[in-house]
Amino acid sequence: MKMNENKKGPIMEKQTITIYDVAREAAVSMATVSRVVNGNPNVKPATRKKVLEVIDRLDYRPNAVARGLASKKTTTVGVIIPDVTNVYFSSLARGIDDVATMYKYNIILANSDGNAQKEIQVLNTLLAKQVDGIIYMGNKISDELRVQFDRSKTPIILAGSVDNKEELGSVHIDYVAAVEEAISDLINHGNKKIAFISGPLDEPINSEYRLKGYKNVLAKNGIEFDEELVFETDYSYRAGEILWPAIVSAGATAAYVGDDELAAGVLNGAQDAGVEVPEEFEVITSNNSKITEIVRPKLSSITQPLYDIGAVSMRFLTKLMNKEEVTEKTVELPYGYIKRSSTK
Repeated sequence: MKMNENKKGPIMEKQTITIYDVAREAAVSMATVSRVVNGNPNVKPATRKKVLEVIDRLDYRPNAVARGLASKKTTTVGVIIPDVTNVYFSSLARGIDDVATMYKYNIILANSDGNAQKEIQVLNTLLAKQVDGIIYMGNKISDELRVQFDRSKTPIILAGSVDNKEELGSVHIDYVAAVEEAISDLINHGNKKIAFISGPLDEPINSEYRLKGYKNVLAKNGIEFDEELVFETDYSYRAGEILWPAIVSAGATAAYVGDDELAAGVLNGAQDAGVEVPEEFEVITSNNSKITEIVRPKLSSITQPLYDIGAVSMRFLTKLMNKEEVTEKTVELPYGYIKRSSTK
């Protein structure tokens, strides 16, 4: 033990316990300790028990960095998430983490705030840590970020998002078909002026998939597309709440909303203005997170298997990291539609 002096007396610094210390205390080779730590069955039960007792007594923790240097793998995966407070992303992250644990990978979760420059900074920080793979949850891949992705030899998978250039592997639902089903339901209820409310339209998931589904159904039903009914805003409760006057001005009688927190804001904005939902205004949202059942009335929603999207993304990534053969770059999981009290 090392000792430092200060005014209050000596401070004891805890010494790092190494695999050598465990081997010496257990009177076995370092190779034997390594086999025990890594779960190798080729160790006698009595020897395994003795080594585990020493490990417990010395509080030995294997050095993941050293093991990574030896194997040229860190068994670590970086996850870039736009907003850790958003229920949608946290549900995806849970699925990722559970499968990562199953395959003995550790997760480094990095929040990017949905900021393009911060995404690049976060990506480079993760790559500098020698992560074996990256899962990206952002809704937009900027040109600069794509260049960084292309330069990296580290496998990258998109979770719950889309690559409109189809260069990266991704796991998601059929967003076009899902929105078509939601809008069709609102039209069947007699609505002709339906607001399309989403995050920024420079994100392909909104402009090239969700909006496409919206336009497809309008055209199929002979309803003219009206740009005044398209609203792009932040993914937040407050953004939806303050949007209500503009929705009224556009004459909308119903809304499809691309995010559950945003939809909750629209719902409460309507009710704060004295509008009855669903009698006077209907709302359908997109992700079926727990928010849809917390609000009143409960929100009708497209259902996404959020946990499964995260879990499948991580499994997809393990295949790429282990250089297994992958036949399809895009994995589409089934979606559904659940009617609750916010629609007729």
